Amino acid sequence: MQEPLDAIVMRDVVKSFRKRTIRGEYTTFKSELMRWFRGQRVPREAGLISALRGINLRIPRGKTVGIIGRNGSGKSTLLKLITGIYAPSSGVMEINGRISALLDLGAGFHPDFSGRENILINGIILGMSRAEVRARMDAIIAFSELGEFIDEPVRTYSSGMYMRLAFAVATHVDPDILIVDEILAVGDEHFSKKSVAKMTEFKRQGKTIVLVTHDLSTVERWCDLAIWIDGGYVRRVGRPSEIVTEYRQAIALAEAQSVAFTPPALTEGGGALPEVHSVVGGDCPVRIAGLRLVDASGGEAQNLSPDMGVEVCVDFSARSGCEDVEFEVSLQSPDGRPLYETSTRLEAVPLPRELPPSGRMRLVLERLGLLAGTYVLVVTARTAGGMSTERRTFEVSSNVAERGVFRPAHHWVVEPVPVPVESSLAGGGHP
Repeated sequence: MQEPLDAIVMRDVVKSFRKRTIRGEYTTFKSELMRWFRGQRVPREAGLISALRGINLRIPRGKTVGIIGRNGSGKSTLLKLITGIYAPSSGVMEINGRISALLDLGAGFHPDFSGRENILINGIILGMSRAEVRARMDAIIAFSELGEFIDEPVRTYSSGMYMRLAFAVATHVDPDILIVDEILAVGDEHFSKKSVAKMTEFKRQGKTIVLVTHDLSTVERWCDLAIWIDGGYVRRVGRPSEIVTEYRQAIALAEAQSVAFTPPALTEGGGALPEVHSVVGGDCPVRIAGLRLVDASGGEAQNLSPDMGVEVCVDFSARSGCEDVEFEVSLQSPDGRPLYETSTRLEAVPLPRELPPSGRMRLVLERLGLLAGTYVLVVTARTAGGMSTERRTFEVSSNVAERGVFRPAHHWVVEPVPVPVESSLAGGGHP
């Protein structure tokens, strides 16, 4: 039987966590039971938080893959799905081979058991038989360099000793897939070099290694493939040098935007003046030359309202041979909080294989839907060589004092409800 080409396959994988509202009071079983009987119990569950929003990913067998992204982007959640710590909320996962993982430091260790006892327990958890663990016990202890401490309770270990023991166990169970989450950052220089040598040996043996790290130079130098996770989505997959370059440009651009943005100036009537800020990162072959909000008449949109239709018009210029361009549109609050984001790549919008020297991209919004307030429109043209971004501040006004951010299309209906015949007779009327 032919072995599968991919070590890990993920199709439309979503992982959500339930938000919980915790009341600021102490309760007892009796008081909670009384609330149930009285119908006063407050539901604790209040919606979902999506950590991963539809991951489609294939990790080839025998490759070393680096996963990068900002804190909170979903990297560690992705690893915990792969290792089986979490189950996906929806979607399909295929794991082809035995997995060993180095996630949270000391995870799976019992603090009151000795190092030797924890080796036995963790080896069995990772799929080895008792005899296999005992046969490799001496090699694991030797690699960990714990000496006489191996028979002491692990609660007496330092963080470096924890890491040595965890790494020794994980790399001696002969896994097909090794998952590492930043744990190599812990420990001294000697053991760090020793760990890298062990993982290099894994690479030579054709093992699959998946590494989450913020050390971008390690990804460039050591990985065969890089994956950029952003906001719970896979933003890019490709050669480490290209993905790391684009990621660094995105971080620099975000920092530049944060510094460049100032609150909108006010006109005499109190409205905000439209402000435009331009930022270019890297050697971007496409430049945004203009950003406008256009109304139904084709003119510059004035006095924007929630139910008004507008077009986001983006004029651009491109150098000859400019290919694989993505246009991204983001509506944000003044503090940079995203309210809505989309892109030509996400929506599979067909673009010319090669952009013309000058052109216009239009995003048609049949209905703006935003409530009264100040907003920021950010448009980015992104290529492998860099990105060009423009942001514009605009105002929305409304004569309805609604609260929130957006106005969904709606209408009210008030109508009488017929009274059933049985109810009118039951009210004591004459027969």
